[in-house]
Amino acid sequence: QVQLVESGGGSAQAGGSLSLSCAGSGFTYSTTCMGWFRQAPGKEREGVAAIYTGDGEPRYTDSVKGRFTISRDNAKNTVHLQMNSLKPEDTAMYYCAALVYGGRCPVLRPSHFGAWGQGTQVTVSS
Repeated sequence: QVQLVESGGGSAQAGGSLSLSCAGSGFTYSTTCMGWFRQAPGKEREGVAAIYTGDGEPRYTDSVKGRFTISRDNAKNTVHLQMNSLKPEDTAMYYCAALVYGGRCPVLRPSHFGAWGQGTQVTVSS
């Protein structure tokens, strides 16, 4: 059974930092793409960052480049998202996602990812 369990998130002031973690199980973690998406109220879910667990190659959406860093800990089947220089527009529910059948990271569209976590809230105040 594929399972993604998120942790972290919470509230921060603009310019502050938060971190998210996602532990995966039930699939071949070592050679797949795991990523983070976010969805603000009234908006579509959008890709934030992703990483190929095989060699750590990251991918970011333009709005978070230079501020967010995605990394992986293969020993713990976990990916992390470090979010720095947070902005109010980063406020959203953040979801962990994975390619269940493996492979490098595709374009960050929700439809490409078959496994999802339950989400964790990130709120940034000005």
